[in-house]
Amino acid sequence: MRLRRNEVPVELTWNLHDLFPSHEAWEAEGKAIEADLPAVTQYKGRLAEGPATLAAALKAFETLLERMVRWGTYANLLASGDGSDPENQGMLAKAYALQAQFMAATAFIKSEILALPEGQAAAWMAADPELAVYRPALEQVLIERPYKLHPQTEEALAALSEVSEAPFIIYERARSSDMTFEPITAPDGRTLPVSFSLYEDELELSADTAVRRAAFDSFTRGLKAYQNTLAATFATEVKKNIVLSRLRGYESVTHMLLAPHRIDHGVYHNLLDVIQSELAPHMRRYARLRKRVLGLDEMRYCDIEAPLDPGYNPQVTREEAANLILDALSVLGPEYRAIIERAFNERWIDWADNVGKQAGAFCTSPYGAHSYILLTFTGHMRSAFTLAHELGHAGHFELANRHQRLLNVEPSLFFVEAPSTMNEVLLADHILKGTDDKRMRRWVITQLLMTYHHNFVRHLLEAELQRRIYAQAEKGVPVTAQLLSETKGAILEQFWGGEVVIDEGAKLTWMRQPHYYMGLYPYTYSAGLTCGTLMAQRIKEEGQPAAEQWVEVLKLGGSLPPMELMARAGVDMTSPEPIRKAIAYVGSLIDELEASF
Repeated sequence: MRLRRNEVPVELTWNLHDLFPSHEAWEAEGKAIEADLPAVTQYKGRLAEGPATLAAALKAFETLLERMVRWGTYANLLASGDGSDPENQGMLAKAYALQAQFMAATAFIKSEILALPEGQAAAWMAADPELAVYRPALEQVLIERPYKLHPQTEEALAALSEVSEAPFIIYERARSSDMTFEPITAPDGRTLPVSFSLYEDELELSADTAVRRAAFDSFTRGLKAYQNTLAATFATEVKKNIVLSRLRGYESVTHMLLAPHRIDHGVYHNLLDVIQSELAPHMRRYARLRKRVLGLDEMRYCDIEAPLDPGYNPQVTREEAANLILDALSVLGPEYRAIIERAFNERWIDWADNVGKQAGAFCTSPYGAHSYILLTFTGHMRSAFTLAHELGHAGHFELANRHQRLLNVEPSLFFVEAPSTMNEVLLADHILKGTDDKRMRRWVITQLLMTYHHNFVRHLLEAELQRRIYAQAEKGVPVTAQLLSETKGAILEQFWGGEVVIDEGAKLTWMRQPHYYMGLYPYTYSAGLTCGTLMAQRIKEEGQPAAEQWVEVLKLGGSLPPMELMARAGVDMTSPEPIRKAIAYVGSLIDELEASF
């Protein structure tokens, strides 16, 4: 039986007292934030007065935003830990309501900056050092100049942010609180529970084909029961973005959603096209190897991540995982290692599975506090790789938060997955370097290939689904469960080329990720892994100088556009060559795996 949240040992949960000592303190701070809104709104209608006024307004906004972020994070983390708890649901609703009020009240800042005469903001920044510190944030705002709406319209849209976020909220509520899955019976007669997190973190990775396939069937039935509801949710997200893109005058939804990423469209399409066409032959070879080694009658979608050496599944305790990760990441230097040590010692991590807990894994890093990581730690070594990934986000944002102002911290989504995926490669390299055991080497290579499958295949094909669905929806094609499943099925068939059976459960994978409600997030994993792969190779070859260079890049946060950040790390993403190098590395892993069998 899955534990209720109040039954989980406290040491397996994150310490939210570092944000607020009690719910009462949180409630009081919410009222204080609302009361302090005039500290920002006093500047409404005045930003054109001059650089000093604009700088003062931005400073006031930044100060209140820091409190708002901390306050909202507390409610979000409570709901992530147990979304089935009515009190947590109520607090999250309050958080969304105040966030919407805050966004509406402060929407004038962006509108008035965009209303400044062409070149005015740049001239003021050149003349006023106190304003110049906000250059990255101002430049990010100014790219929207051609698409600004009337200030009153912008304020109305900001006030509707709670409604705009509804598709994401509904999806997460359904996934964490409402979806139920039938338990399965293992060959030895045991009854095994199935949940979203248990399936994705454990059952999908089972060495027992009967268990793995039965779990997938149960998981598919559970998803299918919600397909029409979540298709309507997906369709609402798509329609929202289409309406906004047309309202603002963007050429397409893709143009609107890519604008904040600050990359050329050619780079986006390169990632989708090059990886799908050039990685597919390697992954088909990998699928054939899996089918042969596992002795399967057919290679099903649920078999893609099954262990290739079923009798070898390294177990690891939380303490062992912590020590292994610390040793692997020590190459990044003492400053970085100290951050990771704090994460383990100060309860930054929520480890356990419980009823109502959000599936998957994430890291959030509220400014002025510390990072928080959610995962479901299964005791298998694979969880160590998941944890290394999330600690990559924590290390990145801890460094950026220390060295950048709040408004300059957030990097483009195009870069944000590089530090996390690189940590997985560093962990794998560390384990491989320390062992001659053939089975361990084989297992680690399989874990790396899982990382590339997640980021270069699974998430990339999510991005391809977005590309196709938005193209059809913009032509007026209704977004339905049938369209989503058929389109997803066609994408998977094209990629796997008949080597994997694309069954009903595979076609329903559009229901498995919240990424579809986060703009064009899915493709960024491939960008991050490309950069992370090449950077890990540099660190392996060059040692400390490359590691120090990487840490300095992390400290820059969002103070530079993503292409410049990657260039500082020695990776030129303006051409497809880095992508091809990363794909070649995947091919070399499959070569070694084939040779080991």
